[in-house]
Amino acid sequence: MKTDVLKLDGAAAGSVDLDDEIFGLEPRADILHRVVRWQRARDQQGTHKVKTRSETSYSTKKIYRQKGTGGARHGDRNAPIFRKGGIYKGPTPRSHAHDLPKKFRKLGLKHALSAKLKEGSLVILDSAESEGKTAALAKQIKSLGWKRALIIDGATVNEGFARAAANIDGLDVLPSVGANVYDILRRDTLVITKAGVEALEARLK
Repeated sequence: MKTDVLKLDGAAAGSVDLDDEIFGLEPRADILHRVVRWQRARDQQGTHKVKTRSETSYSTKKIYRQKGTGGARHGDRNAPIFRKGGIYKGPTPRSHAHDLPKKFRKLGLKHALSAKLKEGSLVILDSAESEGKTAALAKQIKSLGWKRALIIDGATVNEGFARAAANIDGLDVLPSVGANVYDILRRDTLVITKAGVEALEARLK
């Protein structure tokens, strides 16, 4: 499908053909949900930890004799039933990551791109280049009306543009290899350069 191309100053720069197999799908919430869960699970630290009865700091002496007290039989005070004792079957450090087939992850990215196009939040940019001045880039972004935007470039990001964008709140810049479902969906506007479109289409074929 034909889509208009813009320059950073807002001027028209022709049009580009987008592949219907990547940008023209009917978005499915279940696919996007599964891919986002997979991404977030991989990012989860999993460093939560409690002390078991072998790790708590308390005397290991038997608290009173086994028989004759009329009470329950106990060993030391590290037992889980006592205050400040060890925790029974508590959380231990682990990875929360789970597997998701590569084809499904690729499909999720296609649906995320298609969703942005369908809701009218996809902008194709001629190129993302800058001299590295944040003030100048911020002025251009404001005139374009991008408040929370993700810009996806080609194989590499222009160094000056990345430097200028680093201090602009709500603006993220990624190379095409870093494009992912979570970052695409969490931003209001998705901006892809012409080089980024070519790289994504080559990646998702």
